[in-house]
Amino acid sequence: MQLIPSLLAAAALTLSLSATAQESAIRKSLAERIPQFEKIDEIQATAMPGLYEVRIGTDLFYTDAKGNYLIQGELFDTKARRNLTEDRITKLTAVDFAALPLKDAFTIVRGDGKRKLAVFEDPNCGYCKRFERDLQSVDNVTIYLFLYPILSPDSVEKSRNIWCAKDRVAAWQDYMVRDKTPAPAACDTSALQRNLAFGKKYKITGTPTLIFTNGSRVPGAIGAQDVEKRLADAGSEG
Repeated sequence: MQLIPSLLAAAALTLSLSATAQESAIRKSLAERIPQFEKIDEIQATAMPGLYEVRIGTDLFYTDAKGNYLIQGELFDTKARRNLTEDRITKLTAVDFAALPLKDAFTIVRGDGKRKLAVFEDPNCGYCKRFERDLQSVDNVTIYLFLYPILSPDSVEKSRNIWCAKDRVAAWQDYMVRDKTPAPAACDTSALQRNLAFGKKYKITGTPTLIFTNGSRVPGAIGAQDVEKRLADAGSEG
């Protein structure tokens, strides 16, 4: 009676050892041939037979079982009509709202502030200005605003002046909504550098980028009605 479970356990062990050996072979081949691949974070089989995912940070590559060939691109499941690479990166770069470094943001509270939203924005971003003007009509929300100066050196200067202003919220609203340039100011701006590092880690490549409490993420400007819907969805999942 114990024969079948024993055979299953032995088969599972064999598969595990085989997968480990295959992973080691891929690591060895790629590291020897491509110096950038000396530190691979993860290797795993994909849904496509014979194709393996190679992950370095949040960068994904694909290779064969021996590491002889390397593909940099996107893997699609044509039957399911899904971009598997995009799905994987979305999972890898998901941001836990509770883990956001809120000390590196300033807070805008409207109404009772019960609903919460985090936004990464560059002051020189035209889409951000349009988004901010639409956002004025969204009430009962707390917005954690992360200055994210990625567009130009002038973005860094404007972000510094806003971050160092006596009233950051007023300086931000004056510039983004009323086109009033922030006055020159100086202070410790290490928070801005941390924001850039955070964005690089989680692949925040454009502004505005919105993050809701349920972990959903929206790259790009959306209207107030869409913000309201997503806030409601996030609240219902909380």
